[in-house]
Amino acid sequence: MSRNKQAPPQEAAAPMAAGVELHAMRRRVRLSRVVLWALIAAGPIALGLSLTSISASSAVAAAAPDPPTATVRTTAVPADPSGYSQLFINTWLRSSADDLASAQARLAQSMAPNVELPDPVPDAQSTPVSVTAVRSAQSAQGVWSVTVAAQYADGRVRYYAVPVAADRAGTSFTVTGAPGVVAGPVRAEAPTSVYGVRVPEGDLSSAVGEFLAAYLSGAGEVERYLAPGVELTAVSPAPYTAVVVQEVSAVQEAAAGTQVPADGTKVGVLVQVEARDADGRWPLAYELALASRSGRWEISAMESGTAQSGGAR
Repeated sequence: MSRNKQAPPQEAAAPMAAGVELHAMRRRVRLSRVVLWALIAAGPIALGLSLTSISASSAVAAAAPDPPTATVRTTAVPADPSGYSQLFINTWLRSSADDLASAQARLAQSMAPNVELPDPVPDAQSTPVSVTAVRSAQSAQGVWSVTVAAQYADGRVRYYAVPVAADRAGTSFTVTGAPGVVAGPVRAEAPTSVYGVRVPEGDLSSAVGEFLAAYLSGAGEVERYLAPGVELTAVSPAPYTAVVVQEVSAVQEAAAGTQVPADGTKVGVLVQVEARDADGRWPLAYELALASRSGRWEISAMESGTAQSGGAR
């Protein structure tokens, strides 16, 4: 064949590919026939078992139910309007009816469209230094009363009750009326402390003192005072230059012993310390859980808040 009449490579490759595919199909047909004749030669029982297996597999696949779909249900929790009320009082006390165009006045009116603005005399010292929501109560669906404390530079504290309405979703609020000045919350009676065992100077008081010195002033590594598996990170940067233990009290009598008890003994203690920096001295308190191991006390946990019941942590 002349060079001009030779088929292009693409056209020559197509019949070859078709031939390969046809050859593969013939091999699969021949193989299927061989398997079928083998089953027939083995007898009707083998053939029946093979067909039954195929039918059973198809039936199981068809009957298998779809995997259950997990249903996630979320319940909307109405938001507490304490922050909204706190912002309103802070803005309302800083606004004036004589300056309705000020940013404070416009914000206060947007939060409480039907509430009049105060009218302080010129140069009046009526601006608070801090405003904090101290109590909130829901009296009905979407109806709240929030008590907000305003503290002034001269030490005065004035409490305001703010009526607030919330939408059904609890995501939008509005102040429905002028705030009212009310009495502040009554001081609650403190519960009896569970730390009734006085701990004398010794191994335990030294352990907690050295730990808190490392934790607050960077005097040493915190890790060396911790029980195995416990992770606590020192305050950084260190806020104090020195930490002095004033008093240690415990829940369990084992903490007051003159010697470290057997391994695994657990106690809970309250440590009163005096922290010092360039600005003065600061009384602080820490609740710690300790465990004995190899003749020493180790910190096993730092508790938050005040414990109300006895027992090791």
